Amino acid sequence: MSDPVNALGIIMLDTAFERPVGDVGNAESWPFPVLYRKVSGASVRAVVAGRDESLLDAFVEAGEALQRQGARALTTSCGFLVLRQSLLASRLSLPVATSSLMQIPLVMRFLPAGKRVGVVTYERSSLTPAHFAQAGADPDTPTVGLPKDGHFHGLIEGGEAYDRDNLERELTETVGELLARQADIGAIVFECTNLPPFSAAIARRFGLPVFDILTMGRWLFAGTQAG
Repeated sequence: MSDPVNALGIIMLDTAFERPVGDVGNAESWPFPVLYRKVSGASVRAVVAGRDESLLDAFVEAGEALQRQGARALTTSCGFLVLRQSLLASRLSLPVATSSLMQIPLVMRFLPAGKRVGVVTYERSSLTPAHFAQAGADPDTPTVGLPKDGHFHGLIEGGEAYDRDNLERELTETVGELLARQADIGAIVFECTNLPPFSAAIARRFGLPVFDILTMGRWLFAGTQAG
């Protein structure tokens, strides 16, 4: 008899854009097995705008299906799903971390006195105090959003081709904007799960630690291996 699957389950939104290594949706991004389950009808716009209440049962069903396949813990492909953290955790029987934003309180504990976490999000106008509350984080956490007319939005919602150079340039400029505005940033958390392909480059460019959905998922999965 073959060994049972021992994997991280990832609940995916209903999207079709390219996902290179580093993206949450590419299995080669992870140093252990992952399982994917797409939720039909879960568009980026519905989740980012917080209009996904009707999809809650479908998210639960996806998590349960991943558990049956052998997942030991669960995460998602969109940091805005942190708004549903309490509800999903209460209905699923596996540990679930809906968003990289849940790392903020822990990272804050690591930082020197006077330093804060800065967040880069897909859409600043849609990231509300309720999202931060569900993450256990200060709603006044310094945050910057990717430009709505930029390359990431064009890729994720506009059907544009993956342009790595322009995506990296846009993200670098966005992080630079945050740091120019907020001099006390000691670490960065990427809300958007499509940003990790650039985490190492951003860490080198600005000399700051960067946390994302991959660091969240690795930590979560490591705990399932104890004993």
